[in-house]
Amino acid sequence: MADRMDEAAAALRRFLEALELPVDGDPELAGTPLRVARAWRDELVDGYRRTPAEVLGDSLASDERGLVVLHGIAYTSMCPHHLMPSEGRAHVGYVPGGRIAGLGTLVQLVECLAHRLVLQESLGRQIAEALVEHLGARAAGVVLEGRHACLALRGERQSSARVVTSAFAGAWSDDVGARREFLDAVALGAGGAG
Repeated sequence: MADRMDEAAAALRRFLEALELPVDGDPELAGTPLRVARAWRDELVDGYRRTPAEVLGDSLASDERGLVVLHGIAYTSMCPHHLMPSEGRAHVGYVPGGRIAGLGTLVQLVECLAHRLVLQESLGRQIAEALVEHLGARAAGVVLEGRHACLALRGERQSSARVVTSAFAGAWSDDVGARREFLDAVALGAGGAG
């Protein structure tokens, strides 16, 4: 693993040099390539180290059939197009199908999938599908509200713009009416968030 970190740091050093930055002449840049490589490996894309099946593997058998919604999970992710961060809130809900996940497990699922190179639209779909596939949820839904550095810091420079996406799986895939309880719970949570 150390060899790969050295390789990543060397590539980052070449990247900074290609941008004609004073890698050797600026003390603030001393050690930057290795710090960046470690941050990417250990924090920004560490979601590749686990699968949704592993995260949801310790779910509990349950006869519960009522809607479960966890509102306001903070997440960060990296855009695969510009390698720039986004951050936001995830609202995740599901209808159990014989098993339930701990609330912390839902947070871990969001982090597992968000800490990858992924578009917001794909992230919501992946979370919902994982709940159906690996937890056995009868229905699942995800609403994501994100702010994107690639929109705020470049191009149109819209720093206050938020992107809102939704994704559904299982029984909610095609049944717009059945989604209503989940979407109402998300709206209720937003009203109570202050």
